[in-house]
Amino acid sequence: MAKQIKLVKSLIGSKKDQKATAYSLGLRKPGDVTVQPDNAQTAGKIKKIGFLLEVTDVD
Repeated sequence: MAKQIKLVKSLIGSKKDQKATAYSLGLRKPGDVTVQPDNAQTAGKIKKIGFLLEVTDVD
């Protein structure tokens, strides 16, 4: 199981740790999409910046 993660809001004005979390997911600018494994590390990152993201399950 995996998660498709899309950055839907801009990182402008976000805190440094939030930007770093987005970069660690491979998201640089709004509209970027990445597929990440469904594990505890990814879940923590999604929880931290979830208000900037759109997350869907991928098989």
